[in-house]
Amino acid sequence: MRIIGIDPGYAIVGFGVIEYERRRFDVIDYGAITTDADTDFNTRLLEIYGDVCSIFDRYKPESMAIERLYFTTNQKTAIAVAEARGIVLLAARQRNIDIFEYTPLQVKNSITGYGKAVKKQVQELTKNILKLPEIPKPDDTADALAIAVCHAHSFNSQLSRLG
Repeated sequence: MRIIGIDPGYAIVGFGVIEYERRRFDVIDYGAITTDADTDFNTRLLEIYGDVCSIFDRYKPESMAIERLYFTTNQKTAIAVAEARGIVLLAARQRNIDIFEYTPLQVKNSITGYGKAVKKQVQELTKNILKLPEIPKPDDTADALAIAVCHAHSFNSQLSRLG
């Protein structure tokens, strides 16, 4: 199963594409879509849309795992990130990619077994699970890979309950 993990944002959208088969991971690609802070916000959304569409078309994931947003403080940032997230959801839906959402707590628990793990622990274990030489940069990319691994673990758990 080909999975793309997405860490949504409007300055940086992290992505990680993995193949998960028989409890084995293969990393296909990972990186980040970045937009310039000096660019008009609507133009930034258009850039994200174009780049995400290109990534989806290049790698043809069967499913997309994306972080479910949870904000308690900066409402202005929350709304902008939600708008960028909506662009990604639209592009996935247009391509009939199955969409799965995970909270940061679910991702941490899936990767480390502890829902209150710190970011560095999650990144280090994700690097080890995927047998990467180093933690991907920027952090949004590492987070996207963790979200993809979380989905693979979750999907595998659902299959074992059925079988």
